[in-house]
Amino acid sequence: MIKNPLIMLKKLPVQPQLEMFKTVLESFINPEHELCLLAKEIDWASLEKEFAPLYGTVGRPSIPIRTIVGLLLLKQIYNLGDETVMERYIDSPYCQHFCGEIYFQYKYPFDPSDFVHFRKRIGEEGMKKIFKQSIDLFGKEKVQKEVKEVRVDTTVQEKNITFPTDRKLTEKVIDHCKRIARKEGITLKRTYTFEIRKLKQQLRFARKPKNMRKHIKAQKKLHGIAFKLYRDVVSQLNPIPMSYKEELDVLYRVLTQQRDDKNKVYSIHEPEVLCISKGKEHKQYEFGNKSSFAYTRGSGIIVGAMAIEGNAYDGHTLKPQLEQVKELTGGRIRKAIVDKGYQVKGGIRGVDIVMPKNLKRESYYLKKKREERCRSRAGIEGLISHLKHDHRMIRNYLSGTAGDQINTLLAATAYNMKKWMRLKREEILTLILRWIFQAPILAPVNILR
Repeated sequence: MIKNPLIMLKKLPVQPQLEMFKTVLESFINPEHELCLLAKEIDWASLEKEFAPLYGTVGRPSIPIRTIVGLLLLKQIYNLGDETVMERYIDSPYCQHFCGEIYFQYKYPFDPSDFVHFRKRIGEEGMKKIFKQSIDLFGKEKVQKEVKEVRVDTTVQEKNITFPTDRKLTEKVIDHCKRIARKEGITLKRTYTFEIRKLKQQLRFARKPKNMRKHIKAQKKLHGIAFKLYRDVVSQLNPIPMSYKEELDVLYRVLTQQRDDKNKVYSIHEPEVLCISKGKEHKQYEFGNKSSFAYTRGSGIIVGAMAIEGNAYDGHTLKPQLEQVKELTGGRIRKAIVDKGYQVKGGIRGVDIVMPKNLKRESYYLKKKREERCRSRAGIEGLISHLKHDHRMIRNYLSGTAGDQINTLLAATAYNMKKWMRLKREEILTLILRWIFQAPILAPVNILR
């Protein structure tokens, strides 16, 4: 018996029609958009050539270099995170076009954790090549002409750590020791769980004057417990595996450091962090690294950016900063305008260092000229503010000293590209306004007729 064909059709699962054709992105986006214009100006082929040797030819195909570099730039330009830039990529066809896509995509191109591997792979030298691309956007001849006179200043790039206190560091040492013991199957002589809980309660209200003595006593007891746990773990790990050697060295530095010691540890997961004082009224101490920037007076292009290891004196950072500018631009620097923190003994050969100071034998004209240059140098403070608040420099989430360099260079790259896009917008707007005002005025039409 043949069943009713209509009933048979109802039993079939409802399947949507498969997509047979895809629309090319260029067919429905504005080619005059700032990201489209920027994508045309960047030399993607040279970046492909530079980064291709870092990947092997065997195994699974790697992520397209333009895709990951483009997303890295978009992340810094629009002040986004590794995860949020992926959401912007899915929503915006312009971002996909900038990253080299031909058709509109509905999925993430790769996992956000691949950003970490890519940044480690290219390192500081790779970031310098990307930064040089942002400088070349403005024209090599123009940059070489303007680089004769540069403004230089330093700022503190704060690390992603909590404000360090003795209590916090001691508690973290205890947590690290217990974690290593659990992982390696070590049976501790004592865990001090009850004592630690009681001491934490005593340390909670330490600011009250009545509790000050209790606070000092509890802090000493907690420090002693941390030292006992550390020695217990080290004695049972003998010989110490190489995977724990660096971590245990940092823990020992935390337990043995004194108040007035130099090169103190302020964070266990970021031991390179320094305590830097820039004389700010609202923030006396900042914990991170020092970064130096150099920019031109005319166009305001950042032509030099570097993170400085250690709390170096500003005058000692001027020479390497100018050398980097010369390396990236190929121009000759004649004047470097700085503040009073740049006292360089003997000066720098071929470079006139201009700073606000009183010279008795200086003419009135030269004095006014120097004051004008020093006032213009103050414009770098606004530039640094943009780098921090708009381009992810207010807090550095990248680990290690390599992370400091990479984030500094990325912020400078994003600033230059954002500036170039803003100039392009102004050019287009100027052309539109010029066309409007030069067009013949038409007679008004009576729409009520």
